[in-house]
Amino acid sequence: MKMIQAMALALALGTAAAAHAEQPLQRTDLVKSDIDVPGHAAVQVRVDFAPGVLAPRHAHPGEEIAYVLEGTLEYRLDGREPVTLQTGQSLFIPSGVVHSAKNVGSGKASELATYIVRKDEALVVPAK
Repeated sequence: MKMIQAMALALALGTAAAAHAEQPLQRTDLVKSDIDVPGHAAVQVRVDFAPGVLAPRHAHPGEEIAYVLEGTLEYRLDGREPVTLQTGQSLFIPSGVVHSAKNVGSGKASELATYIVRKDEALVVPAK
């Protein structure tokens, strides 16, 4: 079931990127492991954004730490002013906070997203 949820998310994000066919969004799952906190897991994902690509508004069932590996990304978290991060900068996103990320630079941008989330829930929950 988890694989189906992951594929549904990839399809949803891919559909958003399809509107910008020349500007894809690519997610690469790196690590998923149980942790000592009962009912939780650590997940790490690399997300690559072509110029201008937006990861649509969504939330996670736990915390996220976003670290910019390359380029310039603008993050919009509900209830906060937008923040623009460049290579080497990071951002903490609290559990359940709806947010989006967009490549606002002229080249490719990439982030390393590390999550501590509740197990057996969809990693990404699209915002309504």
